[in-house]
Amino acid sequence: MLSESDKRNEITKKVAIIREVYDGENAHENFEYELEKALESECQLIVIEPSKLGDETSRWISVGNCLHKTSALSGILSIITGFIWNDRPYVCCSFGFSAAIACGLYTVSWQFDPCCQYQVETDTSKLPHVEVLAVLGPSSPTFLVRKDDTRRRILHTTITALAMSITRFSMGVLKSHEAG
Repeated sequence: MLSESDKRNEITKKVAIIREVYDGENAHENFEYELEKALESECQLIVIEPSKLGDETSRWISVGNCLHKTSALSGILSIITGFIWNDRPYVCCSFGFSAAIACGLYTVSWQFDPCCQYQVETDTSKLPHVEVLAVLGPSSPTFLVRKDDTRRRILHTTITALAMSITRFSMGVLKSHEAG
């Protein structure tokens, strides 16, 4: 059975709180350093009190999510249009190249960033450690919840690879129509 102090230690391993304490002229750099430490230690929940850092982090995660969704949806549309409108390869190719570009950008810019393992949670009732909310001040912090994104990466990479295969086939059909 865990004692009360063991329970608190277990919670602090899973939760990181970046407090909004301005104790010098390099406060923002200190906040960023604390966030990096929390991301690298793979905390289950990260609470970011400084609003500027929370907004920047939310935007960064949103851009990564947008690239992932663009890659997946463009790939799916490329696959569908490749089968439905095989006489119009330009449509399939446009979606296929969009999927490849979005997947490539995600892979280069976000895949190895520890921030891509997190999602912004706006509904406090879904937070894994609700007892942490009692410790927080009156500010409206940003909550980052750790999520495994392996399946998501495999999904959009597989869809993009399939879309590029169909795009390549459509380009071959296009070249044969132009030659003949």
